[in-house]
Amino acid sequence: MADAGTVTRAQPAPEGTVDAPTRASRLRFWRSPADQPRWARPALLAVAALAAVVYGWQVRHAGYAEYYAVAVRSMSVSWRAFLFGAFDPGATVTVDKLAGAFLPQALSARVFGFHPWSLALPQVVEGVVSVLVLYRLVRRWCGAPAGLLAAAMFALTPIVASMFGHPMEDAALTMCLVLAADAFVAALAGARTGRLALAGVWVGLGFQAKMLQSWLVLPAFALTWLAFAPASRRRRLGQVALAGAATVAVSLAWVLLLTVVPAGDRPYVDGTTNDSAVAMVFGYNGLDRFGAHVPGTVESGFTTPDPTGATDAAASPAGSWHTLVDPGYATQIGWLYPLALAGLVVGLLRHRRAGRADPVRAAFVLWGGWLATAVVVFSGMTLTHRAYLATLAPPLAALAAAGVVLSWRALRDRWATWLLPAVLLVQLAWTTHLAGRYPGFLPWLTWPALATAAAATVALVVAGRGPRRAPGAPVVAGRRTERPWRVVAALGLAAVLAVPAAWGLSVLDRRYAGTAFEAGGGPSGPVGLALDADTTDTLAAPRRRLDDYLLAHRDGARYVAATSSWRTASQFVLPTGQPFLPLGGYSGLVPQPTLAELRALVDAGELRFVLLGGVGGLGTTDSELSRIMTWVLSSCREVPAAEHGGGDELFVYRCGPGS
Repeated sequence: MADAGTVTRAQPAPEGTVDAPTRASRLRFWRSPADQPRWARPALLAVAALAAVVYGWQVRHAGYAEYYAVAVRSMSVSWRAFLFGAFDPGATVTVDKLAGAFLPQALSARVFGFHPWSLALPQVVEGVVSVLVLYRLVRRWCGAPAGLLAAAMFALTPIVASMFGHPMEDAALTMCLVLAADAFVAALAGARTGRLALAGVWVGLGFQAKMLQSWLVLPAFALTWLAFAPASRRRRLGQVALAGAATVAVSLAWVLLLTVVPAGDRPYVDGTTNDSAVAMVFGYNGLDRFGAHVPGTVESGFTTPDPTGATDAAASPAGSWHTLVDPGYATQIGWLYPLALAGLVVGLLRHRRAGRADPVRAAFVLWGGWLATAVVVFSGMTLTHRAYLATLAPPLAALAAAGVVLSWRALRDRWATWLLPAVLLVQLAWTTHLAGRYPGFLPWLTWPALATAAAATVALVVAGRGPRRAPGAPVVAGRRTERPWRVVAALGLAAVLAVPAAWGLSVLDRRYAGTAFEAGGGPSGPVGLALDADTTDTLAAPRRRLDDYLLAHRDGARYVAATSSWRTASQFVLPTGQPFLPLGGYSGLVPQPTLAELRALVDAGELRFVLLGGVGGLGTTDSELSRIMTWVLSSCREVPAAEHGGGDELFVYRCGPGS
């Protein structure tokens, strides 16, 4: 591995100038620019291609996150549902999240048809974009070798490799935060207000994908800018205020939309009892995650199964300080903890005497602040899914790559020849600990790789080296006496990183790839087969007969039928896109529609049938759903199963005239 900045074809242009690329150079995209090593661009394209293969390999079997897939189906057939992020095609109730992450999926479904792969395709693209941007970001900071390492480490982080191959909100969030960091670092060098505002816009778009989680980077952004931006204090404060305003404006655009549009002209906001988008975002999806119930919201129920009905064995209670080092989570996100910590500490120490506007030291503070904020927040909240932790992957990969490069460079200096062996030793111990919890996964690779890393570490510790460069002495390229030890060091690093890479590559095996909300199960064992297109794009025979009956007797009603739970509605909406009316929202506790509203729909001829039974839909004895069910049982006529042909799992009631 060459030192960053010592193997280049030409001197880079002076700071503040940009060489305008010719058309011919743009067409030869595989060739490195003049300020990068010849091997940099081809190596980056290879990493990006590997990421595309890893993320897209199981895309046909990505499956559906059923609750959110129904929303995507609805948004793909109704522009009104698309605008408001509605769960159902009739746009009567929203999903219990912001819908930003689902908009690309809905557009993809409109273009390619509604399939598991069309919903997963946008995430594959978002993953490749994240890899490419992270390389550019780290290269500008720490050189091309560090950029390539960061891109590869990020791409093969297990939960990242799994997440970008499934239709999940965290993929769009992660991409937006990487783009925000890229714009931020570009702005920092010249204290550029426009670029800083662009970073705020990207954070706001991340908010549309995953709400408050995108704001985890804001403390690091603000601290780094105020401490290191080359501008007066007054200007720095003004720039932070302007970027903050841009962040808030983009973040709250959807909340504002549902606040200013009258309730009768938009869907009801799920997750709330007061129809408030503010309560849904900051209460139901905010403070509730830390165990603080907010008035106006329903219980978020993070001790209950997730929206697919599958519990996550790795879920831990709120306030667990050791959450992020528990094997269930650490094997998905935390293999690089030692390398990242080493990179942060060594980087800050080596640049501690740099000037206030030093961009290298500023980047270490940025990544370290991002990582520290996320660790504190995640350690204090209930985590129901490993994919939440994907936002740790960019700072971990960037700092780990910096740790490797700094340790590598130290091999030439007498004062720090111990650094790389020490980092290798700690990383080896941590990797052995995590791998030892799952000894049955690829033992033919894991244990030989760890043994090789151990041998390389011992060799670097106990064996002597040739002449070393004293601090401040010029670098002499091609020193033969150093070459064998650099080979040993490279072999040790490759061996110790092979184990987490194998975990990331495990998504190529369908047993470990999982479905959308089973992603990240990892090599602890199979997490279940994906939902294939031939089983989800068509109705089962009884449901098909029932659907045919309801459509034949719909009599021009606005809704085909109302259902006592979103799960029952999904059995019909997923394959058909027809407007079924779910009662009670996701939890069954949302007062949408009320009994009076449902009776008004029946009286107006906009609803003929109500389906009771199936999974979910119980609510509570004093809930609006319970009152609706009581009224249906007493006022509507039950249609015998022999008449509708849909089996006896669901009870079909006809309401209104002729009931």
